[in-house]
Amino acid sequence: MQQILDLHIHSRYSRACSPQLTLPNIEQTCRTKGVDIIATGDFTYPAWFKDINDLLEEIGDSGLYRLKTAEDDKIKFILSTELSLIYTDKGRCRRIHIMVHAPNISAVKELNDFLGQHYNIRSDGRPILGMKAPDLVKLCLKINPKFLIYPAHIWTPWFSVFGSKSGFDSMEECFDEQTKHIYAFETGLSSDPEMNWRVSALDGLTLLSNSDAHSLTNIAREANIFDLENPSYNEIYEAIRNRNKTKIKKTIEFYPEEGMYHFDGHRNCQISMNPIESNKNKGICPKCKKPLVIGVMNRVEQLADRSTGARPESAVGYQKLVELDKIIAESLNIKSRHSKQVLKEYHHLINQAGSELHILLDADLEQLKQITYPQIVQGIEKVRKGDLIISPGYDGQYGIIKIFEDNEKIKQKTML
Repeated sequence: MQQILDLHIHSRYSRACSPQLTLPNIEQTCRTKGVDIIATGDFTYPAWFKDINDLLEEIGDSGLYRLKTAEDDKIKFILSTELSLIYTDKGRCRRIHIMVHAPNISAVKELNDFLGQHYNIRSDGRPILGMKAPDLVKLCLKINPKFLIYPAHIWTPWFSVFGSKSGFDSMEECFDEQTKHIYAFETGLSSDPEMNWRVSALDGLTLLSNSDAHSLTNIAREANIFDLENPSYNEIYEAIRNRNKTKIKKTIEFYPEEGMYHFDGHRNCQISMNPIESNKNKGICPKCKKPLVIGVMNRVEQLADRSTGARPESAVGYQKLVELDKIIAESLNIKSRHSKQVLKEYHHLINQAGSELHILLDADLEQLKQITYPQIVQGIEKVRKGDLIISPGYDGQYGIIKIFEDNEKIKQKTML
């Protein structure tokens, strides 16, 4: 049974996150998007954990949960959170974000009770803990050996295991003797599988891509496609632990150039550089003479031991996408993806053709031409082919993706 999983999102209780991120809204968005299994996010936050207890119920003894008021079990929640670890190790301040998935509510409660006694878990949905990464792993596995723990967005400069600002050069440096209990890693928006395949040390881990959504709109901008016999927490856990290619089929990817940290750069000076240019400048901004923020592409280059194009035997496939509302907006020459006209056409397409991910991945283009503007279908086709114009992101600035050349846009106007 094909299942699409997004294992990393946040709730309305995390900083810089939408107040619309409630469990009922997340459930409905997953139906629209085509997501089958979605992270709860933020289970350490007391008010959100109360919502999880009050609004969700376990589906049998599967370790997955459904909204109590839902019409069916199609949308399943997996207990998940992201933790921010800030600590000193080997003379440096480390800032690491870690994903944690729990097998059941009682395991979450025991973890929350411990963390609540020693740290402030009420300050944010993604709490800051002054705990070393190996100690977090030991704590979780002592509570329940089926906790799944892995590093989030591993290349992001400021808060990741390999980040240029505060990370390490290997998983072993970060997790010490607990590395044997790390079974996966999350690519993050600014890297794609091909970039990660260049680092042979990652071959033994399951590559996961998740949205890290801070709003409903961004759910499933990255996701994972599994083939599960009878979806359960344990089946997901074992598939990830064992890198089971019969169950893990492929990932859905953001174009990494659109990510906020793909290139090196300095936002204040509007300087963006690829690694070659940055290295020629010795990592210094040519305008203000301060250090550039070294981005994901450069950091991968530093740790890579394979050339571009290498593909390990353990690798599964992937497909890069642009969200449907973005395609509609550009196809109709509308600046905002949130405009009424874009949303109207978005919901028209969903009602007529199925979920967003079905439309982007699988829908027959000729059939789509019967229900929407031809330029929107052309946009979907161009995205599937990767026929795009991209200006990479840097230093916290999202990259810019254009589907159509300017002369194509002029032609589009005449069609409306």
